[in-house]
Amino acid sequence: MIKKIWITGASSGIGEALTKKFAEKKWQVAASARRENLLQNLNKHNPNIHPFPLDVTDSNKTIQVFENIIKKLENIDICVFCTGVHDPQSEKKLNVESIRRIMEVNFFGTLNCINAVNNYFKEKQSGHISIVSSVAAYRGLPAASGYCASKSALTSLAESLYFDFKRYNVRVSVISPGFIKTPMTDQNNFPMPMIKSPEFAAEQIFKGLTKKNSFEIHFPKSFTYFMKTLKILPNWLYFKIAGNAHKKIFKR
Repeated sequence: MIKKIWITGASSGIGEALTKKFAEKKWQVAASARRENLLQNLNKHNPNIHPFPLDVTDSNKTIQVFENIIKKLENIDICVFCTGVHDPQSEKKLNVESIRRIMEVNFFGTLNCINAVNNYFKEKQSGHISIVSSVAAYRGLPAASGYCASKSALTSLAESLYFDFKRYNVRVSVISPGFIKTPMTDQNNFPMPMIKSPEFAAEQIFKGLTKKNSFEIHFPKSFTYFMKTLKILPNWLYFKIAGNAHKKIFKR
């Protein structure tokens, strides 16, 4: 039986690599992003990829697009909500408009997508919703007030929704990547330890979604376990360690 997946944020970075990965594995992929031309290029790359242009901040359009996906593909097994933005330069100072935009795309955009599939999966009583968060959700990081807040909100949302959807036999998981080389991280002007390729991320996510059953898919393990250790440190020690990174970022 042919499996089918909906991926948002599919035009670049992790979303693009994951779209290609699933399509190469013979899945039918509904690919969504704002830039339709890039989605069409993905379709030329592999006919298993079906473009469904979408701005996830438009709640009504998100519902409509998912309805169109079901009309064309008839069924969806997994949804991966991968849309995300970051503005590291504006986050070096308190920029309310920048933080509002980050929250609107990263958190509320994902919430719009979950709302669009909510009734479908609960009525179907099977399926899987996976939310792409980040290790930035573990603790507040320097020059990332909006990004960390949005990712923390997503991880908490996934944890809460886990209980709600489990009653309907629907799996909810969260994806927490470390540094991945994407157009978003290309904006960073500081060293990014253990940075990996989008293809590496796609391989880890594919395995986590199709071959494992854990709530959190996180990678690379050597970095994510270090970040998890920071999460449990007392505040005074964490602030001392993170303060060194803060100094390096603001010197640049």
